[in-house]
Amino acid sequence: MKAFKKPIAYFSVISIALILVLCLAVSKTGAFAVYSGGTVRKTPIYSVERNDNKIAISFDCAYGADYTYKILDALDEYGVKCTFFCVEFWVNKYPEVAREIVKRGHEIGTHSKTHPQMSKLNKAQIEEELSSSVKAIEDLTGQKVELFRAPFGDYDNELLEVATAYNLFTIQWDVDSIDWKDISAKEITNRVLSKTKSGSIILCHNNALHTHEALPYILSNLKEKGYEFVKISELIYKENYKINSFGVQVKNEQS
Repeated sequence: MKAFKKPIAYFSVISIALILVLCLAVSKTGAFAVYSGGTVRKTPIYSVERNDNKIAISFDCAYGADYTYKILDALDEYGVKCTFFCVEFWVNKYPEVAREIVKRGHEIGTHSKTHPQMSKLNKAQIEEELSSSVKAIEDLTGQKVELFRAPFGDYDNELLEVATAYNLFTIQWDVDSIDWKDISAKEITNRVLSKTKSGSIILCHNNALHTHEALPYILSNLKEKGYEFVKISELIYKENYKINSFGVQVKNEQS
């Protein structure tokens, strides 16, 4: 029996050491927070918990405007109002298009000033990206900005905290059309139709090659399924809510 005591003790020490190393690694990556139900990393809104079939479609505007009027015409045809996230330099380059978006009843959120990877910026730089872009959009359109989408969907805690301080809701998406890859209209349509559910936020781009062609099929099919398109500001909850670890905004139960 004595011959087995040392190997067993040695194995026990090694096992404990490995467990400690694993726990340390997991805690550093934030996986422990997800596993234990904690929220070490803050989360933007990817979708909204709803049972009324309301959904939102959004368009990021950063480069070009060749197809924007075709998108607006399709939205008009199907009676859909939506949300455009615009970079400041895009608004400055296409002011007449930005005004037309608002004129047709849609809303504009900021997509930053210069479209940087914002998790690499310091607090002062983040504040400049948000404050400058919000001012540019509001001065041009007269519409108050209350939504923000980070370029590339890239964020960290500091970015979310600064956005909140500026009274901006940070919006991601749970349905990615990947239209920016210039896939066909059919592929865009199939991706969106297969992934959309009540409370979904759909991501598209105003200048992708085939988005305007896919849009009539997307809008008509989803409306036939009983979905109601609303602007993101009408989809999300403005107070008494929480955002779970999956990025789903949930309304707090009233006591």
